[in-house]
This record gives sequence, C-alpha cells and structure tokens, in this order.
Amino acid sequence: MKRFSNILFVAGSGQNESTAFKQAVNIAEINQAKLTVVGVFDDISRLKSSMPIASDLIDGIIEQKKQELQNLVNSVLDHDLQIEVKVFTGKAFINIIQEVIKFERDLLIKAIEQPIGFIETLFANTDIKILRKCPCPVWLIKTKAQEGYKEILVGIDYEPDNPENDIINQQMLTMAGSLALADFSELHIVHAWQLPHEAVLRSYRSTFTTSQVDEMVEEEKLARKKWFANTVKRSMDTLGNDASSFLKPVMHLVEGCAGEVVPELAKEIGVELVVLSTLGRSGVTGYLIGNTAETILNQIDCSVLAIKPPGFISPVKLDKE
Repeated sequence: MKRFSNILFVAGSGQNESTAFKQAVNIAEINQAKLTVVGVFDDISRLKSSMPIASDLIDGIIEQKKQELQNLVNSVLDHDLQIEVKVFTGKAFINIIQEVIKFERDLLIKAIEQPIGFIETLFANTDIKILRKCPCPVWLIKTKAQEGYKEILVGIDYEPDNPENDIINQQMLTMAGSLALADFSELHIVHAWQLPHEAVLRSYRSTFTTSQVDEMVEEEKLARKKWFANTVKRSMDTLGNDASSFLKPVMHLVEGCAGEVVPELAKEIGVELVVLSTLGRSGVTGYLIGNTAETILNQIDCSVLAIKPPGFISPVKLDKE
C-alpha cells in the first residue's frame, strides 16, 4: 500500500548500514518513491581555520564521501530506482532536518548509531535530536537486524476527546499494517490502560468501597476493550478485506502504564520493530519527545518507527538565502 513518495536515507553511522539501506531501497520500491541518500560531516568546519590548504582538503574529503555513498548505492544492484547522493558539512541533525523541510521528505530512514560513553542507551545524541525535532516519520534501524521483520509491535493511545489522537492512531496502525504485509510479518497491537486515579480511589481518604472501585475498573476495561476493537477494525478496513484477513493482528489489551507495558511486551514477543507516536500539541514548536515515548525508547532494543502528531512544527528553521 503506497504511503511514501519522497524518502531520505541518512548514511554515515560509522557502522555496517547495508541492512538499513536495503530496507530503504525496499520501501522506496514498494511505494514507487524517490530516494535520496545524504551524508553529513559534523566537524569539518574545524579544518577551515586550522590550515591554509583546508579548502582543497575539504573538497577532497567531500568527494571521497560522495564516492563512499555511491558505492553504497551501487551495492544494491537489483533495483530500478534513480537514487540521488548528497553530502553536507555542518551540524548533522540540523542539516538533515533542513533537508526534510526544504524538499518535503515524508520519511527519514537511518541506521541507529552506537552511543559513545558509558551510558547504556540504544540511541546516540544525533538520533535522539532527529527523533525530537524531525517533522516527518523517522525510521531508525538497528544495524544487526535481519532484512525484514518477523514481529512488528504498534502501541496506540486513548484520548476519546482528542481527534488528533485518533488520526495518529490510524496513521500508525495502517502504516504498521502495510509494513507487516510487505514483510509477511506478524502484527501485534498493544493498548495499555488504567483506571484514572485508581490509587487515590482506593486510598483511606476515599469514600468509595473496594467493590465500588473494582466495578469502576471493570467498566473502564470494557470501555477500553470496545474502543480498542473499533479503532483496530477501522484501520484494518482501510487495508481491505483480503489484507485484513491475512494480517489477523494480535491484540494486547494490558492493564498498566504504557511506559512499562510496551517495552515488556516488546521483549516478551521478541519484536524487531516498534511503531510509536512521539507526543506533542498541534501547532506548537516541538522540542521534546513525550515522557511516555521517551521512556519506551530508553528501554527497547530494536528498530523504531516514530511518528509525529498532526500539526507538529520543527524548531529547526531553514537558512535564509
């Protein structure tokens, strides 16, 4: 199912990124999309003031990088795509996001960088900044992952009075469904639910009895179950009867906090890709990933497809010409 038309692949993680690039080529072919490959030098500006031959040296480095990227493109011979190659100098995440904004890229794909230092986290600094500030969907691929995914997990949120939340839930579900169909993957959908303020309702200060709170919990569970089933059905209907019958998504309605439930379920199932939404308010310049999304990202060890909410505005601006 066609979803993307203008894909950007970011090269230069310093690791084996052939798996990630093959995924980018595969997605571009499925969607009949344009594919552009870019590489960025973060520290090249230091050369400009360090030696008189800096400009020649910089030109040589850029040409070498272009050739490396072209070799990466040439490594995938069985495709009919016309792939453009670009090299930038400057702050990596700024150049990348400006490229997305200027040329209206609708998907960014990148191999996950290995963090430097002693902090045990999956994502390096550049990846986190891209996740936080890039306006289009960001697909960060674990370099050691196999080509394709056997298990895909998508988590959806419950905000019945927020139409934007419903829009992004449908975006995530149909996108995850399309990817699962393309890779013949098993699709898992999770919704974590809790009775709001249950701890307070059960405290000694509350006027409610235990049985009354238990009844509230059961009512909340039934309401969420109905909403969950309807939400998933609508997304599957957009894929068509044949696709929906083939997918038969596995639904997980789990009581608990999403920041705990989603990573635990991802580990239990052994998923290779998690699809989630980063949190934000419509029309507001976005600087941070929402608390729940950040908590999930810090606990999973697999590829991630992160989607911004409608109306997200990146804090990165285009340079004035």
